[in-house]
Amino acid sequence: MVKCERRFTKPVLPETPVSDSSKPSRSFAGIAGIVAAATLLSKVFGLLRQQAIAAVFGVGAAADAYNYAYVIPGFLLILLGGINGPFHSAIVSVVSKRKSEEIAPLIETITTLVVGSLLLLTVVLIIFADPLIDLVAPGLGRTEVGLQTRAIAIQQFRIMAPMAVLAGLIGIGFGALNAADQYWLPSVSPLFSSVTVLIGLGFLAIQLGGQITAPEYALIGGLVLAWSTLAGAILQWLVQIPAQWKSGLGRLRLRFNFQQPGVQDVIRIMLPATFSSGMLQINVYTDLFFASFIPQAAAALGYANLLVQTPLGLISNVILVPLLPILSRLADPEDWPELKQRIRQGLLLTALTMLPLSALFIALAFPIVRVVYERFAFGEEASLIVTQVLIAYAIGMFFYLGRDVLVRVFYALGDGDTPFRISVANIFLNALLDFLLIKPFGAAGLVLATVSVNVISVIWLLLLLDRKIAGLPWREWSMPIVQLSLSSVITGLVCWATRWGLESWLGTEGILIQLIQICVAGAIGLGIFALLAARTGLPEVEQLVSRLRQRFGR
Repeated sequence: MVKCERRFTKPVLPETPVSDSSKPSRSFAGIAGIVAAATLLSKVFGLLRQQAIAAVFGVGAAADAYNYAYVIPGFLLILLGGINGPFHSAIVSVVSKRKSEEIAPLIETITTLVVGSLLLLTVVLIIFADPLIDLVAPGLGRTEVGLQTRAIAIQQFRIMAPMAVLAGLIGIGFGALNAADQYWLPSVSPLFSSVTVLIGLGFLAIQLGGQITAPEYALIGGLVLAWSTLAGAILQWLVQIPAQWKSGLGRLRLRFNFQQPGVQDVIRIMLPATFSSGMLQINVYTDLFFASFIPQAAAALGYANLLVQTPLGLISNVILVPLLPILSRLADPEDWPELKQRIRQGLLLTALTMLPLSALFIALAFPIVRVVYERFAFGEEASLIVTQVLIAYAIGMFFYLGRDVLVRVFYALGDGDTPFRISVANIFLNALLDFLLIKPFGAAGLVLATVSVNVISVIWLLLLLDRKIAGLPWREWSMPIVQLSLSSVITGLVCWATRWGLESWLGTEGILIQLIQICVAGAIGLGIFALLAARTGLPEVEQLVSRLRQRFGR
């Protein structure tokens, strides 16, 4: 076994004494840069994967079915296997504090416990695939197209059920590697999953040729999509194994000593964090429950969500991954003044990035959807459907990430119960708003319900945080966000006016013309925002500009 003393430099929890390491821990900016580059690469391939799915299936039965079949396996993959997920957070927190010789036995024991539990869950998922799909999408049995979609979804679900086990393995690997000061591989590994789907769809296109979009081949296409997704999850786990072995982070060995030091610590962190994170994912299920009564809604939600999640996921990782350990060091009451400054930094960085992006997405939604997705089976009618949903998603980008920043503050203060209770309340609120908004707004109403829930969550968390850490400087925080919001509104209006002018001059058809509209209008909009933001004199603006200059000046 390779010694790992030089690996464990306490990068995630810097307050832990370093006794046997000469390797310095990475800075906030250094970690953020690594995570940003790796996440960007993964997001690009994720976008390519979604473009391929759109080109092959459009908003037809196979794509619609896949969105329902993926709900539970995807939920587990995000919940258990995602960066910043409960497995990742628990492993990082505990492993970073252990001696090097304790690491491998601890990881192997946790892996044995988790895999055993998730194997049982996989069997249950396979046996009860039919009723579970009916639970997720009760509206599919009402039409002939719906029945076809349901049949495809059931088979896809059974194929992807083993992703439950893989999710646990991936999450444990992410946490162990991060604790060993390795950030590149965990952040880039989703790329491998996207590549396998692209290969699977390429094979399907070669075999079926021009008949690939024919309705009678929807089942074949749906099965290929499910098998390639499962293969991608397997590959995502396999690529971690050599790095884990090399770093002394355990091997594929069964260990049943569940009483050993560290195991109970992991469980104490993992269980409440899993339930809290799971509450958020239940809102996704709630949206799809109502979407099953609207033809093509599930596919539209999936396509629009990816467009928003591409920049949102990149920026959230850049902000949250380095911020959490810094917040954890400031949990002591004597450090609360600095803690408040860090919270402000997180919220204003969120505003500086998310608010102008929201404005651009709203103003340029239609050409963005057309450029990204409109080809082969995905036509202009599908673009119009996805555009409405994309605009709804864009409205809530700031509140989505702002809520995540505030939740991490509560975790850093050792309070996981408050976010959990809010998440439980939000489930019922989201269901109520889905019911109220789906009729007037259709699929976009489901997204607006989620946005409303996130707005309420941010306000609720801030009020509770105000009481928890002896008051927040409300005026000092709110005025810059109001300024940036107004700047973003102006940005959106300028961007829309520029797009309208270009459409009047050049027309709207052709990918080159659409790209010109997006690039010119987007650049002018961002330029306006940059000028307006610079006039605010906010230190966070200067920090962001300085960091961008350092990155691009190298």
